[in-house]
Amino acid sequence: MADDDSVFVQKEPCPECGSRDNLARYSDGHAFCFGCSHWEPPTDGSSRNPPAERRQVTGLIPAGDFIALQKRQLTEEDCRRTGYSVSTFKGQPVQIAAIKDPITGETIAQKVRLPNKDFLYLGETKDDPFYLQHLWKDGGKRVVITEGEVDAVTLCRIQQHKWPVVSITKGVKGAKKQIQQQLKWLDKFDEVVLMFDNDELHTKPDGTTWYPGQDTAVACAALFKPGKCKIARLPLKDVSDMHVAGRDDEVITAIWNAKTYRPDGVVTIADIKDKVLADPEEGFPWFSEALTKNTYGRRLGEISCFGAGTGVGKTDFLTEQMQFDMVQLNQPIGVFSLEQQPAETVKRLAGKQAGKRFHIPAVEANWTKPELLAAVDLLEANGRLFMYDSFGATDWGIIQTTIRFLAHSEGVKLFYVDHLTGLAAAEDDERTGLERIMAEMGALVKELNIHIHLVSHLATPEGKPHEEGGRVMIRHFKGSRAIGFWCHSMFGLERDQQAESELLRTITTFRILKHRPDGSKVGRCVHFGYDAEMGRLFETVMPDENELQGNPFQPEGTNTDF
Repeated sequence: MADDDSVFVQKEPCPECGSRDNLARYSDGHAFCFGCSHWEPPTDGSSRNPPAERRQVTGLIPAGDFIALQKRQLTEEDCRRTGYSVSTFKGQPVQIAAIKDPITGETIAQKVRLPNKDFLYLGETKDDPFYLQHLWKDGGKRVVITEGEVDAVTLCRIQQHKWPVVSITKGVKGAKKQIQQQLKWLDKFDEVVLMFDNDELHTKPDGTTWYPGQDTAVACAALFKPGKCKIARLPLKDVSDMHVAGRDDEVITAIWNAKTYRPDGVVTIADIKDKVLADPEEGFPWFSEALTKNTYGRRLGEISCFGAGTGVGKTDFLTEQMQFDMVQLNQPIGVFSLEQQPAETVKRLAGKQAGKRFHIPAVEANWTKPELLAAVDLLEANGRLFMYDSFGATDWGIIQTTIRFLAHSEGVKLFYVDHLTGLAAAEDDERTGLERIMAEMGALVKELNIHIHLVSHLATPEGKPHEEGGRVMIRHFKGSRAIGFWCHSMFGLERDQQAESELLRTITTFRILKHRPDGSKVGRCVHFGYDAEMGRLFETVMPDENELQGNPFQPEGTNTDF
């Protein structure tokens, strides 16, 4: 080593700080201590002043001795080469990691490890360099950043002190800020590998949980340009534990196998190729073949939303679908009806099963108690109906938790929520509440791989009311912006309850308003007639003028709107 025209001769003890070998003696007789910046002039008569850039740092403690750390399986040479010494502080033994100026190599701070495993940071923090950064001024192919100084010393040993290794010095809480400050230096390397601790799950004071090392690594990796930063993960807690366990080879493997950081949600074709090559998915069928044909069924991970005017028949439609799911598809269902008591839901479902309108007085609908009991017993034996008795409570958080419970514990895939407007009514701000609920519901169907049938109330339209056959449009849905964004399919039910023709008063038009898998299906309609005696819906066609004059239509009619 040379200092201008003088040549480094040897290391000596420092008379100022007591360091055993931090004082560098040069051929002209001058000396400089890289521990405390003590300087001695030349002895050969030449003129030399202390370097102007040298910083006089106060508050440091004597560096002490470099000794082997047997518990860590580190040699005296490992510690000497990395500036990791043993000294005393306030009468107790401590370990000191010397943090040096990346340009001059002088010690500007110390990371002090106390016997109780607490840490102190002494000295300057202005530039906040990494521990060992001064050893790798010119950059290179790869640098590994560890979470602790001992890990950095250990990794230097494992790599025979040949390849760049540094450590953060302020723990995981200060890691992101420190890396941000040193991005210019890190840009000198082609690749940055974060090898932070693989520690256990921690709980923060606010109740949230995190994995300090790995979660911090992800946060820090986001600071780099795409492809530059990788995250390594060890099977044990840290590099030191791996070394003590005799698993150095696995440490090197972890560096080579480190995964390039990619933000959540970013995928490549290779990641999803199997899904791309899979045949288009057809979901659970509807009770209506025509509706199944037009929508490809009901796929898991999606939301279908229904809107209709009051009394148009959305409850009857959904009950028909529930009965089909339980009996024909043999699927358990979860029903959250906020305006209908569970007892009425059971009566309606039993009626679909028996072909009786049990929810209408027996005198008018022609049914008997034994018939009701038999139908209810069949539903009970089926064991696939799970209902939510809200008792007037419409809190979305409770309903969300209940949906998650039924999905996990009972294997429910098909859920019915009637209605969204009731959920939002409990919010301080209805519009903001609708947006939040829909966002959470959209995430929930993906998380649980379920399908939610969602009912929404409609705003009063301009012109003909929905109850008189007015066409349903997406903008009529209350909270239509959020519903339209998160729902995969949207449907409108229309029926003219005030039509002069009794026939028209019984026909419901089921209109496709949105269909994300195939937009060409939007605008298509399926018509349903109603058998008043059995209380059942059936596909039909819209009658022509002759039929409206009094000629009856037959349930066997097929839909011709598509």
